[in-house]
Amino acid sequence: MKTESIVFAGVAAFFLLTDVLYAVWSKEPAGTAALTVAFLMALLVSFFFGANYRRKGSRPEDRKKGYVQERAGLVAFFPPHSAWPVLTAGGAALLALGTVFGLWLLLIGVGVALAGVCGMALQYAGSAD
Repeated sequence: MKTESIVFAGVAAFFLLTDVLYAVWSKEPAGTAALTVAFLMALLVSFFFGANYRRKGSRPEDRKKGYVQERAGLVAFFPPHSAWPVLTAGGAALLALGTVFGLWLLLIGVGVALAGVCGMALQYAGSAD
């Protein structure tokens, strides 16, 4: 993750330089704000990768002699079937349509998306596995 941190720090430096030059020459606030946000997002990702590297150390893929077998094992739990992602996607579609057609549809989309997200988060909360 050290390499990723350095790459995103370079991206952040590029956006900072571009932001300063754009702010000086254009005097236009919207573009300056957009470049500032891009700088902050790249800096946040760089910080995240750097903090993970300091906390967890190097990964097998970071080393020249790393082997695939070193990363083998359980990755995560993936549920075999669930209706909650479909409900969340429907809610996101209603949210997008609500921005075009009106507040009433946007509020319905918020409710449907919130129900889907809560359903995904709490789907296995009651199971005793």
